[in-house]
Amino acid sequence: MTGEMPPPVPRRATATGRLPGLDEAPWDSQVNGTRVLFGEGRLEALGSLVKDLGGTRVLVVTDPGLVKAGHADRARSALRKKSLAVAVFSGVEENPTTLHVAAGVEMARREKIDFIVGLGGGSSLDCAKGINFILTNGGEMEDYRGTNRATLPMLDSVGVPSTAGTGSEAQAYALIARAADKEKMACGDDKARFRAVILDPGLLVSVPRRVAAVAGMDAVAHAVESFVSLPADDTARMFAAEAWRLLSTELAPALGESAGEAARAGMLWGAHLAGAGIDRGMLGAAHACANPLTARHGIVHGIAVSLMLPHVVRFNGEMIAAAYADLQRRAGMTAASPHELATRVEALREACHLPATLADAGVDTSSLPAMAEEAARQWTAGFNPRPVTAADLLELYRQAA
Repeated sequence: MTGEMPPPVPRRATATGRLPGLDEAPWDSQVNGTRVLFGEGRLEALGSLVKDLGGTRVLVVTDPGLVKAGHADRARSALRKKSLAVAVFSGVEENPTTLHVAAGVEMARREKIDFIVGLGGGSSLDCAKGINFILTNGGEMEDYRGTNRATLPMLDSVGVPSTAGTGSEAQAYALIARAADKEKMACGDDKARFRAVILDPGLLVSVPRRVAAVAGMDAVAHAVESFVSLPADDTARMFAAEAWRLLSTELAPALGESAGEAARAGMLWGAHLAGAGIDRGMLGAAHACANPLTARHGIVHGIAVSLMLPHVVRFNGEMIAAAYADLQRRAGMTAASPHELATRVEALREACHLPATLADAGVDTSSLPAMAEEAARQWTAGFNPRPVTAADLLELYRQAA
């Protein structure tokens, strides 16, 4: 992702001014102005929710894995119980491109839909937002790169994440790759924000362990980076700290064979809060370094960012040790050094059985200088709390090698 993006527009934190607890589930609240329904089995409320929001002809945007797991059928059933017409677009793949968006728009136009449901991981949620942009405002995804560039109203939509990872359901941005060169474009607009979100921990039961691990480390990076990002306000830090507390505690248990509802719920709520932290703050150098790894080497985003995050924490810690200590205090942990925080992230990565070095992920060191130049142009690099140059990013790559 390249180009400039201004800090997000401040939004309300929650309807009550506090974060709901897991022990209060099921509950219905508002986070950053978005209605959130949380609890086991809440997918069954999808039809009532969409009908209340005025939907009549619904496009469910999902992927083949969710179809195979039966979740797409459950969503369709919940919608049809409320006499809503439903079309399912299941052509989303990992790291959706402009081609995926175009295919979804074609189905949406054919079915004359007036409401969109994103069901799945970040790819499905982002693709749902991308479809909404083009369906309502026309043109190409490149036209919406940046912030609030859609001039016409957009359709109301609901987000239903099936993994605890990207937190895309909590954000107004869609990350869509240009098909020609796989460069990710951040296309954001308040009108693209999901009107409501359903967080159903039961959907996580069918997620393969490795997918859950990769998504979990992505969420960890969101929490850690958004807390210290330059635009972060105190509400962003509240979201990020609670996300870090939940994710760092529940990630390993959630990956176990006997993972229970509590671990799944903690991960899903933590990932959502980390996404809300991004929405009010931003990310940093770990994500800037991750994008070239994905574009050039096909490394899954969650793996790429988990490779870079510990090194970025140590790098930033030379300047902002107090901020990382504050993160840990707010999460109810003993304040520790940036090195100890980075070591904790590495321990989580090890528990996920993910690569520990770029070499483990198949990256040849000859590509590092070019990747460093690309990373320096990523918009997330500009929000890192410690200024970074291409030379700094090259050194980070070398440390990760």
